[in-house]
Amino acid sequence: MEKKFFNTMKAFWDNNSRLRDYRPFPDIDDRKSYENLPAELRRALIAEGEKYLGYEYPVIRATDFMNFKRTGNRVDYEALYFERRYALNSLVAAECAEDEGRFLDDIVNGIFAICEESAWQLPPHNSYTRNAPQEILPDITRPVMDLFACETGAQLACIRYLLGSRLDVVSPFINTRIGWELERRILTPYIHQHFWWMGRDNEPMNNWTPWCTQNVLLAAFLHRAFPEEEKAITLKAAESLDFFLKDYGEDGCCDEGAHYFRHAGLCLDGAAELLNRITEGAFNHLYEWDKIKNIASYISNVHVADKYYINFADCSPVAGRAGVREFLFGRRTGQPELMLFAARDFKAAEEDIFADESNRLNLFYRMQTIFHCQELMDYDTSQDCAKKDIYYPSVGLFVSRNDTFCLAVKAGDNDDSHNHNDTGSFTLYKNGKPLFVDIGVESYTAKTFSPQRYEIWTMQSCYHNLPTIEGLDQHDGADYRAEDIETSLHETNSCISMELSGAYPFKMCKKYYTRRMFFDKLNNRIVLTDTTDAGNVILNFITYEKPVVEENHITLGSLAAARFSGADILSVEALPILDARLRTAWDHELYRIRLTMTNPEFVLEIK
Repeated sequence: MEKKFFNTMKAFWDNNSRLRDYRPFPDIDDRKSYENLPAELRRALIAEGEKYLGYEYPVIRATDFMNFKRTGNRVDYEALYFERRYALNSLVAAECAEDEGRFLDDIVNGIFAICEESAWQLPPHNSYTRNAPQEILPDITRPVMDLFACETGAQLACIRYLLGSRLDVVSPFINTRIGWELERRILTPYIHQHFWWMGRDNEPMNNWTPWCTQNVLLAAFLHRAFPEEEKAITLKAAESLDFFLKDYGEDGCCDEGAHYFRHAGLCLDGAAELLNRITEGAFNHLYEWDKIKNIASYISNVHVADKYYINFADCSPVAGRAGVREFLFGRRTGQPELMLFAARDFKAAEEDIFADESNRLNLFYRMQTIFHCQELMDYDTSQDCAKKDIYYPSVGLFVSRNDTFCLAVKAGDNDDSHNHNDTGSFTLYKNGKPLFVDIGVESYTAKTFSPQRYEIWTMQSCYHNLPTIEGLDQHDGADYRAEDIETSLHETNSCISMELSGAYPFKMCKKYYTRRMFFDKLNNRIVLTDTTDAGNVILNFITYEKPVVEENHITLGSLAAARFSGADILSVEALPILDARLRTAWDHELYRIRLTMTNPEFVLEIK
């Protein structure tokens, strides 16, 4: 494992005895900075805060916490938990913008409501060992540091940083309470305990590592209350980032998808930039590292058009707008094309820039957006964003496009973080609109991250653009993978082929199943060819437009048409989209076409 972050941090401490103050944006005392914000933006921030004047923070009962263990439902508790934090962030931003004290009482109520929560971790994360059963209630003597405990610590530290002087006027015990809770729930356990996401040996990491690490660093350095702990915190944080990077390929592909990139790659950047600021540029050289540059550019490479992203596994095709964080990552890594992409997408969001989930929940991101908003709005986005073909060997993700189609194929294996059994599946967009799609994932429940995960329909290969072979669907795990992968990417055409039989649990039965996808860019056509010696194959295709099948022709609304050979139609069925999480991506039901192969070779041509 390379230790570039840890070695950089250690070298700093070998030659220095103190860190620079961390001041990422103005606090409330810097009135000029707030008065210089665009008037319309200030009015919007104040209006958003006014919605919560006299706000009654939701009551969270012990039985609300217990309900997850009893029923598997995690959404009900999260709705109460997150709504408290959304409200508080809106009130804080409004008070910073206005500075008349109107919002302070409601802010103090929010601070104390959160400080008096028995636990900051979510019920599904209420355990001390990775993948261990959750305790039904939290142990207040032993805090669990999960994603949202760390994010809550960052939120309270950010409030203290922004409003510390105004809170002291109300009572000095407000800031004292925040500091005490940060020490008890975040800093002391971070230094003295080990949670799996911190990294150890070859244990695989995921988005938890940079997400938690970034927020611990924010909690520690936005209020700077414990200078004697700074060395231990920074060295541990740097080492965790190295553990995270060991599982990333040099190509920078996020195997958790575009949605999780915002918590993986972008949080890596957030943590790195904080360390860079407090060490006065000691980490600058790491932004020249190709691996970091590739991590940054991933998000624009998997963007399709407008709100849509290439998605596999638990990632949604609607992964959120890019904005300030992507823009700054592009600047730091010297990639103007990423800055252009981020600025264009930020402008496309229009008034929804603060409605994004990250900006609602994370006060640091919200303030960062406030103070860089005008820069992105003024950025020259008149030129087109160049989109390139790319193959990511670390994950097996193939992306090829022209002005009409965007094709993505997932090779690799069935052991990705947030895995679905989707090896060999593809998605296809035409004119920026979904055609053949990946459904995504429903709202998380206890079952989602349990041994019963693959009983969930959206995880199964038969609900992807994949075959069911001799009654068998794909199996999960690193052993179930595509083999003999070959790719070619050219200006006029591109192609990927692979052997898929290894993704299925054939055991002693020797079968082959080869899939090839050819993209003829000059003639705007996609040709899928499957060949096999299996005797019973059902082909599954998931479409966004309602398909009309007549003999060997498929019409997909007014968007596209396809013809096939080597198969007969078995059925066309509607897939109702009833789940709230899926409804954020799809505005009507999806459809599954099922065909029965009648020949050893099946061909599907899409135009």
